[in-house]
Amino acid sequence: MNATVIIPARYASTRLPGKMLLAETGRPLIAHVMESVAAARRVGRVVVATDDERIVAAVEAAGGEATLTSADCRTGSDRVAEAADRLGLPDDAVVVNVQGDEPEFPAWCVDAVVELLEGADAPMATLATPMTPDEADRPNMTKVVRGRDGHALYFSRVRIPHDRDGEGGVEYLLHHGVYAYRTGFLRTFATLESTPAERAEKLEQLRALEHGYRIAVGIVDYRGARIDTPEEYAAFVARTAR
Repeated sequence: MNATVIIPARYASTRLPGKMLLAETGRPLIAHVMESVAAARRVGRVVVATDDERIVAAVEAAGGEATLTSADCRTGSDRVAEAADRLGLPDDAVVVNVQGDEPEFPAWCVDAVVELLEGADAPMATLATPMTPDEADRPNMTKVVRGRDGHALYFSRVRIPHDRDGEGGVEYLLHHGVYAYRTGFLRTFATLESTPAERAEKLEQLRALEHGYRIAVGIVDYRGARIDTPEEYAAFVARTAR
């Protein structure tokens, strides 16, 4: 069964307002994301879920599909859940949540997270990659610790695990904000109360862990290139122009 990619794309952004519509490459940022993930082998449909008519218009002008969702969704996953309902996806359908500010997110990573979910003893799957101790100190880079069974133990914006005695040998993992879920679980997730760690860390995936649900974590060789600042967008434009 092919997955449906749903890209949550709200207009507001603290550090880069309206970034989904930035178009210095000749196309809006959101169009680059759609094009990248649509190349995945395991994807049958790509839909942008947004709270803004301007983004809907930009997506449709680029030949894509968009659905308008509520302006007060708690998180991107909640927006994806609302979109899945609007699309009428069945409970056993696979949905992949790809961030709307990663225009270079590779198609093979989408395939990887779909295949991870299909073979996992978990209702939700995500990806991570090794990072350095210096990178693990950066709060804008989310970290994950996983158990020997490949399931997430915790996610945080601070360095985890804490190497108390400085002995080394600690594996630091950069978490990529891509998720795969069965639609039935996604609907359940959207009904769960927000949890203390989720609110403190501002990381929606902690809601699943705090409510007792497993998250499978796969390791991939991809560093990530999110667009959060004007400087990061300028670097992306420069790469695209080469």
